[in-house]
Amino acid sequence: MKLAAGFGLGGKKDFVASVDTIVDMEKAGLDIVMAGEAWSFDAFTKLAYVAAKTERVQLATSIVNVYSRSATTIAVTAASIDEMSGGRFILGLGSSGAQVIEGFHGIPYTKPLSHIVDVIGVCRLVWKREKVIYSGSAITVPLPKDQGLGLGKALNVMDYPLRPDIPIWWAALTQKAVEKAADVADGWIPIHLIPEKIKDVWGPALTAGLAKRGPDRLPFEISAGVNVAIGENLPVQELRDLYRPQLALYVGGMGARGANFYNDMAVAFGFPDEAKHIQDLYLDGNKGEAAKFVPEEWLEKSQLIGPKSYVKERLAAYKEAGITSLSIRPVGGADAVETIETMRELVDDL
Repeated sequence: MKLAAGFGLGGKKDFVASVDTIVDMEKAGLDIVMAGEAWSFDAFTKLAYVAAKTERVQLATSIVNVYSRSATTIAVTAASIDEMSGGRFILGLGSSGAQVIEGFHGIPYTKPLSHIVDVIGVCRLVWKREKVIYSGSAITVPLPKDQGLGLGKALNVMDYPLRPDIPIWWAALTQKAVEKAADVADGWIPIHLIPEKIKDVWGPALTAGLAKRGPDRLPFEISAGVNVAIGENLPVQELRDLYRPQLALYVGGMGARGANFYNDMAVAFGFPDEAKHIQDLYLDGNKGEAAKFVPEEWLEKSQLIGPKSYVKERLAAYKEAGITSLSIRPVGGADAVETIETMRELVDDL
């Protein structure tokens, strides 16, 4: 199992100091650096800087959306970072949601699943230096003659990508998206995961997608994020409760009623009543009250907080669920480098 870490999103941070910590974490056993985006600063640029400061860690977007850049822009940017890092890049993609895509980027949020599939298709044409001629459900390149000036010409990228097949991970949540990710992508990035729920909630979708997967594809990976604090005398409940506002935000506020993937996931996890209460309260402006309804089971099983023996036991559950990499988020003031050192020890002993 690989260990990953990210920069976090938003807020006023010392970026250079964060990279210095990443360098130290690499020495302590970190395998992957992940840069998210949401409606924050550009993830690719951050990773380009990290590429110059590190030697071994892989560099992953987790995630960039597929709407705010053209498919070929995503492809050539990924190829650029892959080249400058010596082949260490992973392209993490997602659709984001209508609130961000239409509200922050001013782009219609249409056909999210098809859009990701088409971006993947275009990327692989670019990386193989084939002429970009692609006709999908959401993206057509070159632009059809009856659109624009009608002068579009099929081109292949002028440069020579270091690798013709850069790994692509998909942040999917719906059944159809998870199945398609297992089919055409190289990895899946679930969020707010309870590892024991994977088989029941997404097992059939993963099985169906993997059955259609081409024999020449890269090994399929699953990357999950997890809050971590390891120690014998920790205020365990207090640290677990720090996660309440974030889970309430996603379940209650990320989207509207009837259009919230995370709320649907909470229902699939077996928390239908809590999902409804959280969303009703959150959308009515009662955010603090909404957080009180986050289930204790979710708070415990989606985090690694407690003594080393407990964390090791929970890591076995992640391994059993097929998780191939864990993105570590230290909580409660825990030192990031020490956390990676301890996690490295525990993971290697599984």
